[in-house]
Amino acid sequence: MKYPKLDGLIAAPFVAFRPDGQLNLDLIEAQAHSLVASGVKGAFVCGTTGEGVSLSVAERMAVAARWCEVSGPDLRVLVHVGATALPDCQALAEHAQKIGAAGVGCFSPFFFKPANAEDLVTFCAEVAAAAPALPFYYYQIPSMTGVHIPAIDFLRIGCERIQNLAGVKFTFENLMDFADCLRMDDGRFDLVFGRDEMLLAGLAVGARGAIGSTYNFAAPVYHRIIKAFDAGDLASAQQEQARANAMIALLIRFGGLPAGKAMLRMIGVDCGPVRSPLRSLSPEKEAALRFDLERVGFFDFCSVL
Repeated sequence: MKYPKLDGLIAAPFVAFRPDGQLNLDLIEAQAHSLVASGVKGAFVCGTTGEGVSLSVAERMAVAARWCEVSGPDLRVLVHVGATALPDCQALAEHAQKIGAAGVGCFSPFFFKPANAEDLVTFCAEVAAAAPALPFYYYQIPSMTGVHIPAIDFLRIGCERIQNLAGVKFTFENLMDFADCLRMDDGRFDLVFGRDEMLLAGLAVGARGAIGSTYNFAAPVYHRIIKAFDAGDLASAQQEQARANAMIALLIRFGGLPAGKAMLRMIGVDCGPVRSPLRSLSPEKEAALRFDLERVGFFDFCSVL
């Protein structure tokens, strides 16, 4: 089955917690409005950035439902349903279809791992079958799952066994694998690029849609990368990617996801703390992060509310 392909930027939203560690569902509407205002076209919820594996099934359902409630026609909501237990994945996928999500994604189990592409497809086929009306995306992220099965091998087997297979959320550096997937069956599948720091490289290979965490607070710089690339202005696209990467280098240096939540708070959307075992930045580290972000021009070239 063919589905409309994702185009432009899709944010991977941070999950909002209250100071006591409970979900802050009330903030999701502001998150959605912020994304729409910055030109983001979709939200991939409860994934890596959304701390999905640190949430209970009930919490994940509550977050997904709220995103679907508050997101209008300008923001497509895709729900990540991956987990280590197949019944949990199936329950989350069934729920995503019930609440009107635009699609589901699922990464590989990461404790007991599939030994090969056949086993990975078998697992994903059972997940996808729980939401047969929705497009299904395999979420390729070996840096987190430890599963290095090429996405092209997944597609070659999955295309015969997963009726609602739409494509792959590709969060990996192997551009040859990405290109092979793009070319398969004359471009049948939707390959959504997932490395913000390599967006320009992804565009050069053929990406048209991208899912990323820094699109929550820095969408304008990525819009400029895409616009310059489409116009054939490679020098400007490279300059904008370099600006984005200076910001990403700080994000990584200050701890990744906790730093991302701090950066979002700096532009006016406070998603609260991260959940253990992650640790939120101390006030001193957050102040140091702000200083370095000012130095690289973050508040000039990114979306400020």
